[in-house]
Amino acid sequence: MLRWTITFVIIALIAGVLGFGGIAGASAGIAKICFFIFLVLFVLSLIKSAISK
Repeated sequence: MLRWTITFVIIALIAGVLGFGGIAGASAGIAKICFFIFLVLFVLSLIKSAISK
């Protein structure tokens, strides 16, 4: 799950640079979606690691 989290972070950062830099307006929406997916996966990873200890 950590691998997916890192993948979504990288995608969100790339989409954010493209969208917020003015290169592609649609990338800003994609960056927001990827960011929230990253947050959900991050929280799930934290909960899973806390339970497994």
